[in-house]
Amino acid sequence: MTNFKTCLVAIVFLNVIFQSCAQEMSFEEYNPKSTLVVPENIVEKAKYPFIDIHSHQFQMATQDLSQLINAMDTLNLAVMVNLSGGSGEGLKNMLANVNQHYPNRFVIFANVDFKGVGSPDWSDNAVKQLEEDVKSGAKGLKIYKSLGLRNKDINGNRIAIDDPRLDPIWAKCGELNIPVLIHAADPKSFWDPMDSTNERWLELKTRPRRKRSADNPAPWEQIINEQHNMIRKHPETEFINAHMGWYANNLQRLSELLEQMPNMYVGIGAVIAELGRQPRNARKFFITYQDRILFGKDSWQPSEFPTYFRVLETDDEYFPYYKKYHAFWAMYGLDLPDEVLRKVYYKNALKLLPGLDPNLFEN
Repeated sequence: MTNFKTCLVAIVFLNVIFQSCAQEMSFEEYNPKSTLVVPENIVEKAKYPFIDIHSHQFQMATQDLSQLINAMDTLNLAVMVNLSGGSGEGLKNMLANVNQHYPNRFVIFANVDFKGVGSPDWSDNAVKQLEEDVKSGAKGLKIYKSLGLRNKDINGNRIAIDDPRLDPIWAKCGELNIPVLIHAADPKSFWDPMDSTNERWLELKTRPRRKRSADNPAPWEQIINEQHNMIRKHPETEFINAHMGWYANNLQRLSELLEQMPNMYVGIGAVIAELGRQPRNARKFFITYQDRILFGKDSWQPSEFPTYFRVLETDDEYFPYYKKYHAFWAMYGLDLPDEVLRKVYYKNALKLLPGLDPNLFEN
């Protein structure tokens, strides 16, 4: 009897230990699967051919484009816009590879080198290089977030996005009739205190280099306002605000900005999670501003595109986003009307990028 009691106590003790160990996991490891059973409409291929206005292919000068084309075709991706074209000879080499093999499937944007801002001839040289790059075949200008965050002038001072020394570049883009796609700052949560109220806490914990102090290198509001000041100063130039200007989580404010700046478009790259968690509000926004929104993905991960298609095209409920670390958000479909889809997928981009083959968009 004593042995039986001893065994029973041991079993209970081991069970307690087992249960305790089963509960031990980090917050990062916790990834529950929903038990909700709802209709699913997985969309592997976009309903209409689309233009990805926000992509990066740094090796396009030498890479085998046939593999890229095959992957694009599986998604119904008609034209990829490579924003990482550089300038000068590097840009020409990219264009040569594209034009030799698939001249209708790729668009390349040039970039500006902000080293030397403050030198007497910097603005003139930058404008001259941009003119040469457009003559070579660049269809637009991409500005990285380093402007406003990291780029400094010859005196070591941060270059503000609305620095008047840069005005000739934006004005020249208007004269050349090319769009400027600009990424300014990052999500505001990166500047906010990293505490229990920050919904990007998990992202900042797992990727600590993204965290910024309130004024590093300037307050978020200041950097964003600099971008808006620049856009307002150049009404003859068309600007594509990448990542919906980091206002996808505040569509009311973004609506106000679109009304104030008729020369501003927005791209949806890397903010589909913000849109998918507010389907009714986002649907109204897309319908209202259907002529000002462009499809973009930002990173070339073919497996992630179907989430974009599903959010835009279906009325599905409560499906997962592919990046858990953004937050434990569930996605809902916007079920956009066909004409709105066509505009977001390709028609709006065609207005900004004339000269593309219309036969690519006839299905």
